[in-house]
Amino acid sequence: MDRRRLSYDELAAERRSTNQHYGQRRHPIGVLLWNIRSAYNVGSIFRTCDAARVEVLLLSGYTPGPDRHRVHKTSLGAEHTVPWQRYDDPHQAIAAQRHAGHRIIAVELVSNARPYTTVSADDFPATFVFGNELVGIGEDVLADCDDAIVIPMFGLKHSLNVAVSVGIVLYKAIEALGLTASRELAERRD
Repeated sequence: MDRRRLSYDELAAERRSTNQHYGQRRHPIGVLLWNIRSAYNVGSIFRTCDAARVEVLLLSGYTPGPDRHRVHKTSLGAEHTVPWQRYDDPHQAIAAQRHAGHRIIAVELVSNARPYTTVSADDFPATFVFGNELVGIGEDVLADCDDAIVIPMFGLKHSLNVAVSVGIVLYKAIEALGLTASRELAERRD
């Protein structure tokens, strides 16, 4: 088995162009960020959303957009490959996603939240809502969600970095949809 690290040229040969990327079917997943403070977190989330090929990334409240240098710098250009929209009011973003047929699922430490590992194909299409790094998702936004999932904490801290949480949830969502890396690689070669 070949275990050598792939060169930049080998990775670039596998990479699709932006036109090919937008032309392909996206996963039925939305991400809504509400009042995220850190531009670096938002840039990292753009990159994760690109990797997971989400349908849309929704920025709401005072979440910074790609016009901020730190978002652009951290995203490494993913703002050009991820469809994104700005909503000052998160309820409007939720209404738009619900109108598009999405279930709205909060990712938050709340009572009656189910483990993130229970996400299944029946949950999709879905938009996952992530909140502020300090206070989480506002009560009024939580009330507008259809469901809630939680990533269990086994240590002394009560939460993960929001960008890390997005990565965990998106890759669980991809797994729940029955998508695999081997299938994706086969599609790329066709």
